[in-house]
Amino acid sequence: MDAASNNSVEDIRLIRDEVNFLPTLAKYRIYIIDEVHMLSTGAFNALLKTLEEPPEHVKFILATTEPQKLPATILSRCQRFDFKQLSEEDIMKRLKIICKESNISITEEALHLIAVLSEGAMRDSISILERCSQEGEISENKIRELVGIPELTYIHNMVKGILEYQVEEVIQTSQQVLNEGKDINYFLWEIIKYIKDILVWKTTNHLEIYRKEEIEKIKKLAEEVSKERLLKLIYSLSELENTIKWSSQKQILFQVGMIKACNKEENQGWEEWENRIRRLEERMEKGIKIETKSPKIEKKEEEKKEKITEKKPNIANAKKVENWANVLNTLKTSGKMVLYTNLLNTTAKEINDMTIGIIFHTQPTAFGKAVLEQIENRKELEKIVSLEYGKEMQIKYITEDNEEKNNTEENNMDQLVNTLDIPINIIEE
Repeated sequence: MDAASNNSVEDIRLIRDEVNFLPTLAKYRIYIIDEVHMLSTGAFNALLKTLEEPPEHVKFILATTEPQKLPATILSRCQRFDFKQLSEEDIMKRLKIICKESNISITEEALHLIAVLSEGAMRDSISILERCSQEGEISENKIRELVGIPELTYIHNMVKGILEYQVEEVIQTSQQVLNEGKDINYFLWEIIKYIKDILVWKTTNHLEIYRKEEIEKIKKLAEEVSKERLLKLIYSLSELENTIKWSSQKQILFQVGMIKACNKEENQGWEEWENRIRRLEERMEKGIKIETKSPKIEKKEEEKKEKITEKKPNIANAKKVENWANVLNTLKTSGKMVLYTNLLNTTAKEINDMTIGIIFHTQPTAFGKAVLEQIENRKELEKIVSLEYGKEMQIKYITEDNEEKNNTEENNMDQLVNTLDIPINIIEE
């Protein structure tokens, strides 16, 4: 039964009436309810008694991609099996067996590309293989042409142009690709993946899927760019990808996003800020006293008066927010990946009926704190929390570190703000 279109109490009552009949041929009567999270509250309640005391000849299989939406009373009466995405290696092994049995000639590079495109789904990989199984050997270029992925040369030129702030090169290359009728979503996906591979090479000096001459190009680009710039590009282009999916003006949004990625002033300011923070953190870790001639130090007393301090709330007896995973999932699906990543390992508790405390089990980085305290990010998070609760809510950031560490971190951050001489919102513990 598809619960997405059969989610009423009457649909469950039909099952309840049938379960008492013995099977005529097999040992069991098996009911598979797909997308079970779509059942109404009344339908769940109607199913509850049957799940609690099912006849010996009846088995239920409840399938869903969103188990967090199932009531606790249902989950507690089921055995849970989480199915993971298949690895690229396992998909390639299975495809090799299929190709051998079907007398299909295919290159190793083509197999790997199919495995990557399938994103862990065996059914999707077989579908791509069937579309490509024509006369002759299946090559990587044939798959790229069939799926609509541009050649690697175009991808390299695009990324090179972005990293070197060459707007004309980026626009010209993107126009060539679009004129060939390539899919914008795949094109952007390939750009993000290529930037990720540059980051992997810069971190590990190891990549597997590229040829020697391609590795040399990636190595050269990796030497000219910082890890922080690569990370920022991955996040910003991922948000662009999510926006383009639902837009009717894909080409315009794509080219505007590429121009924004080549904004030299914006990226240089970001990199300078990151480098200054990194240098200062390294000096503080080594115990080096930080001195500054910033005029803001002369106004230290005025700053202390203006600084808003918040007393750390008592959360020992606060109620845990059970639907916090829904908030994180909303951030992820709406493309707010920077916020989602920084909140990934957090939990939440209700401090009072108007405030949610977001608990960090490890101390956030200085960069993470700056991101979380940005006005637009904080408003976006409060908006999602309010929608989840059905009323206006506020948020407060809380860490589990002891008070002594909190005081040390606060002093270090005070020094950091004074030295940077730029406006930063400090997250009070």
